[in-house]
Amino acid sequence: MIQLNGASRVYIIIGDPIAQVKSPAGVTETFQQNGLNALVIPAHVAPGAFHEFVHSAGLAQNFDGIIVTVPHKFSAYDVCSGLTERSQFLKAVNVIRRGPDGKWFGDMCDGAGFYAAAKKNGGNVKGRKALLVGAGGAGSAIAHTLLVEGATVLAIHDEDHVRRDTLIEKLSSLKLGQVVAGSSDPTGYEFVVNATPIGMKETDPCPIQTDLLSKQAFVGDVITMPAITPLIHNARAAGCQTVTGTEMFAGVKDLMIEFLVGK
Repeated sequence: MIQLNGASRVYIIIGDPIAQVKSPAGVTETFQQNGLNALVIPAHVAPGAFHEFVHSAGLAQNFDGIIVTVPHKFSAYDVCSGLTERSQFLKAVNVIRRGPDGKWFGDMCDGAGFYAAAKKNGGNVKGRKALLVGAGGAGSAIAHTLLVEGATVLAIHDEDHVRRDTLIEKLSSLKLGQVVAGSSDPTGYEFVVNATPIGMKETDPCPIQTDLLSKQAFVGDVITMPAITPLIHNARAAGCQTVTGTEMFAGVKDLMIEFLVGK
């Protein structure tokens, strides 16, 4: 049982919006199961107030870390004095811990967490062509991981063409797989991922043309609510193996907790 009183360490999850985020209770419970007297608190913070909020919250001596969600993953990069290699490359973070010197150290776990969950469900991108929809914080991290894990071709689709092209240029500098602009058409792709919020609302269109999916394709979605998005529902109906946003978060959560406690 989660004990909400008397927590000696405080962590905050910051987003805008925040109501859809279910992770505070789960991360708190995991902390306490591992003997850490800690509490995770959700905070709804607008983009323009992010830096001021982090500075003000940091005045509390028992405030030890931040979990970062949409739309703050790029802004969070700027508050860090130290960064892991992958977050330095992406210039985005989704988890930050405070060191003994009071400075912030950041990492980006979305890509590795997503792929760990995908592998558990039979997903393998090595030697395959991948399509990724969404070039934001989570999308950038997943794109990086897919290339590192051996995708031969990575097509990126985002309505913001400047953001898409910037990510393509950055990833191409790694000289791993071929990185190109894509579309919502998954024809010819064996690993397909939605890394956008499209699908959270009932009125949202499907971010990928699921009627064109091959049953051999592996399909993933980062959305946690609803648990089964229209993309996942349609992909399963087409015979595809899938990974959901909830399963992804379980993988990301493990990495975030390891990072926050300094392992």
